[in-house]
Amino acid sequence: MQAVGDAPSVEPRHGDDTRQRVAGMLQAIRSEVGKAFIGQEAILDDVLAGLLAGGHLLLEGKPGLGKTRLVVALAQAIDGEFGRIQFTPELMPSDVTGFSLFDMKSQSFRVSRGPVFTNLLLADEINRAPAKTQAALLEVMQERQVTIEGESYTLERPFMTFATQNPIEHEGTYPLPEAQLDRFLMKLVIDYPLHDVEVQIVREMAGVGGTAAMAVERVCSVADIVAAQDAAASTEAVVEVVDYCVAIARATRESPAFSLGAGTRGAIDLLRVGKARALMAGRHYVIPDDIKASAVAVLRHRVQLTPEMTISGQSVDRVLEDVVAGVPAPRV
Repeated sequence: MQAVGDAPSVEPRHGDDTRQRVAGMLQAIRSEVGKAFIGQEAILDDVLAGLLAGGHLLLEGKPGLGKTRLVVALAQAIDGEFGRIQFTPELMPSDVTGFSLFDMKSQSFRVSRGPVFTNLLLADEINRAPAKTQAALLEVMQERQVTIEGESYTLERPFMTFATQNPIEHEGTYPLPEAQLDRFLMKLVIDYPLHDVEVQIVREMAGVGGTAAMAVERVCSVADIVAAQDAAASTEAVVEVVDYCVAIARATRESPAFSLGAGTRGAIDLLRVGKARALMAGRHYVIPDDIKASAVAVLRHRVQLTPEMTISGQSVDRVLEDVVAGVPAPRV
């Protein structure tokens, strides 16, 4: 299929010309995915930053707000494979990773690969599966490989997990422990759209059979995304910007509003997402605003408010914004 837009394929070199081509490619992806995921530009920017950073995302939002459409549309735009797992209490680890079975015809064992062997994986309602099954997926996310009957299989790049949680139904769920939540690059909260946007969504999606076909065109290949990820990783960050990431993470630990602050992985992920945002802007260097714009999404699932702050009605996001604002940004 011929790619659309003005974004040519990305070569595996990281000069200014390549960065501008990557920025153009990402803008074309944003435009195409926006046809299906309407009116959520900030969320879409975070998703593209997560894709460039090569991390996994935790999506939280009430049912019917387009989380599945977002992931499917992104897979179509990058010409990648899409997989989905509906997490339930009966789901076994082998249902996620795959298993080995005996083939009577050949009288030998063969491996049946699980749904994690894909590019974009939607782990729907991850907190409805028991801890053992959650851990199987989280291990795959961390190691980027699967072990079946002692044999290791490396997942092809790009591999990205979108895990969803329903914030309104907690009965019969198994909340993710803090150590597992920390494996996610960002937590994105999808809220109800504005009235005019919702009117547009209803008008466009109420097609034959109740849903409209997603007219999302291919923009690039998965190889282009891998090259873009490499370009993002090579984005320059001066020591002052790195220190800024660490200072923000440490400020969450020192704040009396939090009983749990962000660890070192939080600072690392801040810089990774900051590099991705710099590349999205066509720059070869990170600025403090890239870090500041990423802080809430990167840190909101890594911190916990004290009971006193929770009782007072404070939100994690608002407190995080205040903490980040209190950390002096470097002049670079």
